[in-house]
Amino acid sequence: MTRMENGSGVSTDPEQTRLVLTAHPLQRVGAYALAVLGKASSPEHLSPEGFERAVETMSADAVAAALVRDTKIDAGFWLKCSRSFFPNSKMNHHGNSKKSDAVIRDAVREWRRMPSTRPNAECVLCGRPAVGFFGKRDVPLAERETYRNSTPRGHAGMALCWPCLCSFYALPYGCRLTGGPSIALHSWDEKFMARTLSRRVERNLQLIALGAAEKKRPAAWEVLALHALRLHEDRLTAGVDLLIFSNDNRAPMLEIQSMEQPVAEWLRRSARPPRRRGFPALLRAHATPVKPGVAELAQNAFRSPERIAGACARYLRACLNRGVIHPDAADLAGLCLSFVTEVMHVNQSEIDEINAVGAQVAAWLRAENSAGALRAFNATLKNPKEMRYWLRRRTIDTLLDPNAAVEGPLITERQFRLLFDPEVEQAWLHRELLVVSVVQRLHELGFKPEDGAEVAAEMAEEEQDHPEDSAFLDGEES
Repeated sequence: MTRMENGSGVSTDPEQTRLVLTAHPLQRVGAYALAVLGKASSPEHLSPEGFERAVETMSADAVAAALVRDTKIDAGFWLKCSRSFFPNSKMNHHGNSKKSDAVIRDAVREWRRMPSTRPNAECVLCGRPAVGFFGKRDVPLAERETYRNSTPRGHAGMALCWPCLCSFYALPYGCRLTGGPSIALHSWDEKFMARTLSRRVERNLQLIALGAAEKKRPAAWEVLALHALRLHEDRLTAGVDLLIFSNDNRAPMLEIQSMEQPVAEWLRRSARPPRRRGFPALLRAHATPVKPGVAELAQNAFRSPERIAGACARYLRACLNRGVIHPDAADLAGLCLSFVTEVMHVNQSEIDEINAVGAQVAAWLRAENSAGALRAFNATLKNPKEMRYWLRRRTIDTLLDPNAAVEGPLITERQFRLLFDPEVEQAWLHRELLVVSVVQRLHELGFKPEDGAEVAAEMAEEEQDHPEDSAFLDGEES
């Protein structure tokens, strides 16, 4: 019979020191955090010795936090956070203020020691022999019926093996901690998990050593995902989930937001060279008077990705309304076109048709060389009827003018249908793409009307990025 524990409470069973990734997102986050604590590149590479070192590190940190006793001081932040993970545990028991250091130390150590008696049960997550049954004091179960925050009466709790249980003990190290709800990033892309959790654990270890909390928080928690994607070097093979949760007694909660793989990969590539040239304009396109662009972009990526294309088109239309082409317009237009092909999966042949119309319209506007003509075209974009009339009128004008700068019809029958036929589901998107295409082509043609020079100078003076957008572009992590 394999001996499970030696006299010092350390497991001698290899299965009870080997990390296994399961289907539980929070266990996976904790397992990667535990691997970093044990100085391993990934959970499967964590040695038994590294596992034991990681467990000892967590126990020592729990004891140190418990001995602070006061959650209102800076050094008590880790203790404060423990209530959202392990409520009513020996680490944060309400009676600790009256107990001696030795009593608290022994109680916390005992809580974090592997049980010596074993139930006849398998771990509900990985199927290996369980070391006990555990409830909300040890495992953040959240609020859903399938992830209960409390253990029903007469029920012993979740059967867990020692490595899976320790993964939950390591979970706080892998989260952005607020003192209230915690935020974790999860993905089924293992490389992304390894690198993202490594940075997060190292940051939390610094905060524990300093006895401090994060000094600032992003305007939206979704921004944490954008930071992680910007730093990831490999192609993303899966989407990214944002888990906002608390296991607190008073307000247990779980909120899950999901970013699909095409959106996540597009953002990752767009925030890195060579596409990065257009990223500042992408942030400006999403900025509002009360919110930085990085926050609005991140929230759109999780909640309504199609709004990203709309934000780009609105930003470009704002330039048109003033009769000039902004210097960053071409780079933003390129990003927008990549978005509709890679994320929205618009047919390339349809994009080619819209680009052909855009080239013709841009040629006509370039020949006019007037900011007024550009503004007149922009005025039609809010109303499809007015856009149809403008295109028909310009088409007739170019056919009747032997000196027209446009060769052939301004717009063909197929192109007209793509833009205005009510049976074409993405006609609205095609009209947005026409704006993008016209702006991109005018930039390539060097469109700089004399009556728009003053406006262009004014726009350059007005341009001032939000401080959080500038920090993101400079690589500062929230």
